[in-house]
Amino acid sequence: MTIDETQQIAGIVSKVQQLESASVVLERALRQYQVLKNDVAERLVQNALMRFDERYAALCDAKVSVDGCESVNTVLAELKSFSAFTSEADLTPGLGRLRTALVDVHESVDDAIEARLTVQRQDVADMQAKQSWLSALLVSVSLALILLGSQLVINPVRKLKLIIRMLARQQGRLPPLSTRAPKELVGVEKDLHWLGERLAQLEHIRTALLRHAAHELKTPLASIKEGCALLTDGTVGALSEPQQEVMSLLASSTSRLNTLIEKLLDYNLLLQQAQASFTRVDVEQMVSQCIEDYQLALQNHKLAVNIEASSISADAELLRRIFDNLLSNAVAHGALDKTIYIRVAVENDTALIDVANHGSKIPPEKISNLFEPFVRGDGARNDNVIGTGLGLSIVADCARIMHGEVNVIDVDYAEVCFRVVIPQQEDQ
Repeated sequence: MTIDETQQIAGIVSKVQQLESASVVLERALRQYQVLKNDVAERLVQNALMRFDERYAALCDAKVSVDGCESVNTVLAELKSFSAFTSEADLTPGLGRLRTALVDVHESVDDAIEARLTVQRQDVADMQAKQSWLSALLVSVSLALILLGSQLVINPVRKLKLIIRMLARQQGRLPPLSTRAPKELVGVEKDLHWLGERLAQLEHIRTALLRHAAHELKTPLASIKEGCALLTDGTVGALSEPQQEVMSLLASSTSRLNTLIEKLLDYNLLLQQAQASFTRVDVEQMVSQCIEDYQLALQNHKLAVNIEASSISADAELLRRIFDNLLSNAVAHGALDKTIYIRVAVENDTALIDVANHGSKIPPEKISNLFEPFVRGDGARNDNVIGTGLGLSIVADCARIMHGEVNVIDVDYAEVCFRVVIPQQEDQ
């Protein structure tokens, strides 16, 4: 539209300039004819009139409405009878009227051009306003589609992350499959559900294996233990000194095997417990009972126990297992002739259970897998018994069932400190 309008305006301006130039030539020819009055001057006037008539027709027949064309046409008709003029005085009024008519034509063309420019500016402004509204609408629709598309992707991704966390923490049934999500993400979600079912099957197989293995080992172990006792007591005959030494080794191995089986049974029972029953627990009384069970070991290693405890809300059975294993770990790996610290406090509706002892610090690179099953520490034990590697994993699982966790922290009163965090809940 701009190109067309510009070309039309430029063409009209050019025609006006050509008409003015033709009028100058016509006026000069007419004045020369009045002076010379010969055939050559007459032909010049005829040629000038013809060119002026062509320029006049080109301008006044254009699409633009031009005022003054009729005046020019009237004056032009008078000037065509130039041979009837007797003197230059007869010619001057006609030339004056021609100039006046051309001025009117020029002003009319200027007005027409200004009107066309005004219309063009208005059209451009309207088009810009329309374009602005369309752009705003396009941006709004684009943002809406982006938000919708983002939600269609983000929500399934969040659900996938939730499923992965539930699989890692074994937090029960997985949420149902999504119905409104990209098919690729739905496929991943189906695979995760299949993986969850497979892990549940493997967990069931592992639990059953531990249960049956531990149970089946108890019977032959009892027979071996009874036979060792009979031989040691001399019921079937006196034993020589080398035989007594062998029987001592057998009895020690039998006791160690019995401890391993009891740990496996304890760990198996812990795996089968899915929920905790929170009640009010007198921690100081529970710790005192644990100390009585380990009294001989504490006396042999000259270990003292410092208790600072208050009652908390927890599962009594799981909490007892936590204290049993942490106290056993402190007795087995702590420095001799030192103090074991047991401190229990409640801060911000969270129970903090710290069991600390003196001894070698745990290397930072060992802490990450310290609470995994069957992982034993590198340090020597005070009782010279090979550990099962289940104690700290049982502590971690007990804390997890009570929606808590266990970590190794730094304290200023001991080299090693295990902290169990248990969120407080209402008693059930």
